[in-house]
Amino acid sequence: MTADRTAVRTGIVGLGNIGQYHADRLLDLGVSLVGGMDVSADARRRFTQRYDVDVYDDHQELYDSVDAVVVTTPNKYHEPYAVDALERDLHVLLEKPLAHTLESAERIASAAADSDGVCMVGFNNRFANAVQIVKNRIDRGDLGEVTHLEANYVRRRGVPGRGSWFTRRAVAGGGALIDLGVHAIDLSLYLLEYPSIREVTGVTRTEFGSREDYAYLEMWGEDAGPGAFDVDDSASAFIRCASGKTVSLEVAWATNRPANHEFVVRGTEAAARFDLLEEDLSFHAANKVGPDHLEDTSVTTAQNDTHADEQRAFFDAIAADADLGESVAQALAVQRIVDGIYRSSEAGRTVEIGESNG
Repeated sequence: MTADRTAVRTGIVGLGNIGQYHADRLLDLGVSLVGGMDVSADARRRFTQRYDVDVYDDHQELYDSVDAVVVTTPNKYHEPYAVDALERDLHVLLEKPLAHTLESAERIASAAADSDGVCMVGFNNRFANAVQIVKNRIDRGDLGEVTHLEANYVRRRGVPGRGSWFTRRAVAGGGALIDLGVHAIDLSLYLLEYPSIREVTGVTRTEFGSREDYAYLEMWGEDAGPGAFDVDDSASAFIRCASGKTVSLEVAWATNRPANHEFVVRGTEAAARFDLLEEDLSFHAANKVGPDHLEDTSVTTAQNDTHADEQRAFFDAIAADADLGESVAQALAVQRIVDGIYRSSEAGRTVEIGESNG
């Protein structure tokens, strides 16, 4: 596969921290990184100094010289860069979420369906070793029928730099829900084999990011204060699937409780519990063989680089000419749920999830 990856001329759109994070892993994977694009001159200068590749301020110039692109821009700009690439039949690895709004996400999905390029949305947590072990156990029936997931992605103080694009609704599309929540929702539905969704109810809150006395420790960016913060910093939601399966969701950038990254997968024969960041994994069951007893089994596995494994899957799909259309369709399903939670919070009631907004 190394030769195939080397043959795929690849560029990055969005040359900030996440772009460089992807670039390092592309090079480790043996991919031919040939260029990058950013509207910021400083970002272009830093990128070309670090990677010794051509950089552009116009993505069309970059697209003339590549076969594939990794799009790592702020959410609002996913659509123009991804759609233009897909219309050229380029391969696209698009950082999550699919877009900043449902309407924008639907346009990307339409372009992906019409393109000959492979399109993959970057839900990297699927590739965690602990997650793959749980998925394998589910697939072989060890958990019985999986009926409910408890999904937590909660930081105690982790707003990613107030004043950055992350904290501006017009650019990001939302706050903690669209940043962390999409990971938790995708992972839950992935383990449930992406059932159809019937309805969601949720509440989003802005309780900390807009305060002068927010206790900032560290996160992705510098803290510029509450002036440019108009998004949610936490959300609670309940997702009901058409099959009767359910997901309870807790996400937060900031809240007065210990951080929690625990997922609990409840099945009729056993349950699995894992920590998304630590990959602490255990299985839990009851048994009547001999005296009635409870069984709790810990599993030890090495942590893996999920972004590197995500990239490997993307380039392997390109080499195999595989259709990853379900990646975009599933990302669109996540976007519909996020949109539904925001609508539910605003309306103060449960909302149905259909093929389109409304």
